[in-house]
Amino acid sequence: MAKELQGKVALVTGASKGVGKGIALQLARHGANVVVNYNTDLKGAEATAHDARGMGVSAAVVQAHVANLAAVEAMFEMVKREFGRLDILVNNAGVQTWKDLLDLTEAEWDGVLDTNLKGCFLCTQMAARMMKESGGGRIINIGSGCNKIAFPKLVNYTASKGGMEQFTKVSAVELGKYGIRVNCVAPGAVEIERTKEEAGDYAGTWAAATPLGRVGTPMDIGRAVVFFCGELSEFVTGQTLYVDGGLFSRPHWPYPI
Repeated sequence: MAKELQGKVALVTGASKGVGKGIALQLARHGANVVVNYNTDLKGAEATAHDARGMGVSAAVVQAHVANLAAVEAMFEMVKREFGRLDILVNNAGVQTWKDLLDLTEAEWDGVLDTNLKGCFLCTQMAARMMKESGGGRIINIGSGCNKIAFPKLVNYTASKGGMEQFTKVSAVELGKYGIRVNCVAPGAVEIERTKEEAGDYAGTWAAATPLGRVGTPMDIGRAVVFFCGELSEFVTGQTLYVDGGLFSRPHWPYPI
């Protein structure tokens, strides 16, 4: 039996580790050939591609800082040259700073907005031009719980992800006539290399606050991305799906639940 995404070509930005790697491997597991984008972690990107090939698909690695137009253009030229088409784009690449609003520098603001939001714009524009030529495609933007609520000390990150959600909606409206669906997946607390370093017991801290009683995994996010890429979501576009175990639906409530 053919896999759901058999023969499709997917580009995942920031896929050398963490959520991006999980997404790339889930797409490969469902039959998609994957292009693994990275900025600085070549070793990690090669490991992601190696694991994807182990699932019987083709995989390529490409370096590009998604906020740099020339680099993005070169990346999409490589995709077209190597695979001839692009069916799926996942805008996952992202960075953050941890600082109070009053202490944040202009450079820190620009760095986060450039990667998270400008990078999403540049990659979406390039991908949509390719998809228009081939009759359609799927674009999935990776948002955050801060699409819904404010994250203290993450003002630039929160602004970038909030902007990404509105960008998702506008893109869906404009690109629908070309057969391109655009959606957003917003993770909750996900245990990856970076978050493990944020607190002594990241998983325990956030599991206690999550109604389903655990933190998320990259596979959880990858499964949601696969849903948006497949036939089960054919009439869904411009939407945000929170994959958070109920974390950001849970209000501050002073009484026992």
